[in-house]
Amino acid sequence: MPSRIRPVATLNIRRARRLWLAAQRLHQPAPFGGDAAATRLAVEHLGYVQIDTIHVIERCHHHILYSRIPDYRRAHLQQAQSVDKSVFEYWTHALSYVPTRDIRFFTGAMKRHRASPGGWFGSATPQDIRKMLARLRAEGPLSIRDIDDDVLVDKIHPWASRKPSKRALQLAFYSGLVTIAARTGMLKTYELMDRHFGWERLPRPASERETLAYRLDRALRTQGVVSLDSVCHLDAASKPAIRTLIETRLRKAELVPVIVEGAEKVEHWASPDTLDGPTDTTAPTVHLLSPFDPLIIQRKRLKLFFGYEHRFEAYVPKEKRIFGYFALPVLVDDTVVAAIDLKTDRQAGKLLVQQWTWLGRGTARAHKRRIEEELHRFERFQLAREEPILSPAPSAASPSSPAAS
Repeated sequence: MPSRIRPVATLNIRRARRLWLAAQRLHQPAPFGGDAAATRLAVEHLGYVQIDTIHVIERCHHHILYSRIPDYRRAHLQQAQSVDKSVFEYWTHALSYVPTRDIRFFTGAMKRHRASPGGWFGSATPQDIRKMLARLRAEGPLSIRDIDDDVLVDKIHPWASRKPSKRALQLAFYSGLVTIAARTGMLKTYELMDRHFGWERLPRPASERETLAYRLDRALRTQGVVSLDSVCHLDAASKPAIRTLIETRLRKAELVPVIVEGAEKVEHWASPDTLDGPTDTTAPTVHLLSPFDPLIIQRKRLKLFFGYEHRFEAYVPKEKRIFGYFALPVLVDDTVVAAIDLKTDRQAGKLLVQQWTWLGRGTARAHKRRIEEELHRFERFQLAREEPILSPAPSAASPSSPAAS
């Protein structure tokens, strides 16, 4: 049912766009600082950082953090996951890094997987799970490569492993019995959840109402101005409950209805504090954004706010591609001005520009030098070799804190 509260705020599209950029922390050069703690702060602010397997350039979880932390090192994420344990991996709309402080908003899903695993995990049985947990308890953390006594079986799902042990690990992971204690590339090392975090048991699950409020608050924090689609991205079933929560907050004046010029038919909302904030806080910035960046993945919203329709063409036949196999949107200040298809040639030590597509008019002359400078910096990040960090940062969050909530 549409909101009956009369809209009280009208935003032009540029103002709405800048609010989103500020919420995504893409409006300033180093909004989280530059040390190892910045990685934890960024994940906690964004709420999740998506993980993806494509490795044409740096994997997207590192790329997303690099876009907000100029001095980011891959070892900082390793430290947050394996040493400080301030982030963990779980499913949001995709497999993602999530703040450990938020784990109770995911433990309900873990318990549901335990009670009703579904068919995605093949023929993994309770006996398989018990056997795998016993092995982890006796031998310590294991990767799938450490398990060499499996008998391969036919796949029954296109994404399922043929190793029964891996299916058991995956089910135990989604059930909250094990966690991914470390990751080297896409090779995951599994550990018992309680032993990894030092907990006697999983933190108490948030209630359904608390979880809905968490999701709405996360969207407001990271989007500035929200719509029902943007809050419920890839989860249409939650729209009625989220709308009810929005209506409640409207009645309490905790949210304000917003009209976005050019999108008058789409309901939007924002918090009063967001609308009362500074009108122009965007510093000169250039970002080569991952296709999986939170600013890019909601394609309809991106087109509405930026007038740019991104195409992910890795799975599109070559002759039908417009921007290229793995094109990155180029954000200059508050405008997407180009899409550049990049590939890292690690053997030759070069970042290759496969295709450069300008968007809009008059952008090349105004922005080319700044983009080239960012390309050089991005190349250095792509090719940097780093030593792992083995000691925890003193400012990291305590991994035990969620258990007390």
